[in-house]
Amino acid sequence: MAIFYKGILFLALSAFLGEGVEFLVNLILAKELGKHGLGLYMSILPSIYLLVLLSSFELPVSISKFVAEKEDRFHRNILYHAITITIIFTSILLVFAMVLIPFISVFDGYHPYTRWFIILLVPVISFTSVARGYFMGRHKMGKIAIANFIRKSVQLVLLYLLFRFFQFDSEASVLIAIASFIGSEIAVFLYLCYMLIIQFQQLKRMPFSNLNRKAVRKNLMAVSVPTTGLRLFSALTGAIQPFLIKAALVRSGLSETIATEHFGMLMGVAASIGFFPAFIAHSLMTVLIPAVSKTYSNRDYSTLQKMLSQVMMLTFLYGVPAVVVFYVFAPQLTSIFFESSTAASYLQMLWPFFLFHFFVMPMQAFLIGLGLIKETFIHGIWSTIVSFAIIIVLSSRPEWRMDGVIIAMNTGSILLALMHYLSICKSIGVSIFMKGLIQKNN
Repeated sequence: MAIFYKGILFLALSAFLGEGVEFLVNLILAKELGKHGLGLYMSILPSIYLLVLLSSFELPVSISKFVAEKEDRFHRNILYHAITITIIFTSILLVFAMVLIPFISVFDGYHPYTRWFIILLVPVISFTSVARGYFMGRHKMGKIAIANFIRKSVQLVLLYLLFRFFQFDSEASVLIAIASFIGSEIAVFLYLCYMLIIQFQQLKRMPFSNLNRKAVRKNLMAVSVPTTGLRLFSALTGAIQPFLIKAALVRSGLSETIATEHFGMLMGVAASIGFFPAFIAHSLMTVLIPAVSKTYSNRDYSTLQKMLSQVMMLTFLYGVPAVVVFYVFAPQLTSIFFESSTAASYLQMLWPFFLFHFFVMPMQAFLIGLGLIKETFIHGIWSTIVSFAIIIVLSSRPEWRMDGVIIAMNTGSILLALMHYLSICKSIGVSIFMKGLIQKNN
């Protein structure tokens, strides 16, 4: 438990600095791209995240879970098999990406080089995922924290230097924003792979035992495949959402340009501010997956119940004050990006979405650690169906428009949090009010 809380504290402090840098990144993007350019950038990001997800194959989750459950003498063998799987998978995905991406219409409204920049992410993310998963499983959260900070800092430096000393047209500016994102991922790749090589040299000098190759691959695939399916569904719906929202707004009578601007204010301004405290939720999620996995493998239900109680209390203690500040000071906060009362109203109306999102992230880590990936997937499907249905029904009506989008986002977030929470309580034997703990016998 001491390692658990130390990891959370370290990640949270470093992530706070990273979120500060991220805020500056979004500020530069808002100033340099304008409302329409920011809308285009935010529209393409979900598609980029989809490729990132496929490239990672959720190896950070599966490797961290497997490493946490096994003794040190098996780690060298686990890494060897993980790298072998990554080489094979990356080669296949890279070929598919080079063949298919030039024909994907999503990139038609962007600079021609955008497609080829994005293809670079495939090998970069794949091998970074192996290193990230290993260090997570070993609870070496310092390296993860440094990597996260490097990503944000490199992106900020690249954006500042390029926009400070060069002039770009609107199309090239969006390309530069995307390129800076990819450049930051390359920097993380170089750092984590270097640290992994050092760690691998140390493992060579330690006693080790081999695991059956099929057993290792089976264990990694048992987590990676369903978790990738879960994240793939989330990424696909995330990639569809911008176009679904803009299509509904256009159907309501807005022009495509105005619809893109409103989406930019929603996701580029309101969401950038509202997600700022999520660095704590990200830290909890990173630490919880290996911690819950190890605790659950020991069938220590009393510790799991204690962890859940403390995680929920911590989330409540920072989440509620955060959304209160966003609601009260929304005009002042959004004016840092744009002088727009519309963006401020979006931030105020989205407070349930942000608050319950803070709870969803650590609860999802709990579910993965408990092996309830199927339940997590089903919850995501239901919340997405409800959210998209509300967007289609309400947002296409002139009297609702963006209000319908916000209602959909709030409803989906609340529904997802409640389903996650009920499943966790049932699995670890605790009542929904954290009282009357049930003793698990298995």
